[in-house]
Amino acid sequence: MPHVVFDKKINLEELFEKFNPIMQKEPCLIKITEMYIDNEKRKMLLPTVVIDEKHQDFLIEISTNEQKTTVRLYPRTDPEKTDGVKSSLGLVASFIDKTIPGLNVSKTNISDFIPN
Repeated sequence: MPHVVFDKKINLEELFEKFNPIMQKEPCLIKITEMYIDNEKRKMLLPTVVIDEKHQDFLIEISTNEQKTTVRLYPRTDPEKTDGVKSSLGLVASFIDKTIPGLNVSKTNISDFIPN
């Protein structure tokens, strides 16, 4: 399962307030225009559309606890793990990295899909 783990807890409310829609047209279409946060401010869901070899709608989950923050595919959605799907996770990880200073990626299996 594609994922990115950051080494710290992040403030999801701050991330929510600074969110701007993520759009990419090439090499595949990626559209992430909304973000939802749970009442406890520990999880977020981002409805995502990817059009590459096929059209896929799915959710990206951001979850945080005292030790780490994880970006992954929401377990109840099961898109085909295409390069476009991995790139969408990479774009979200890049947004988090640029928005919240002082984070480091502690684990990932999609490093080639995270833009600088």
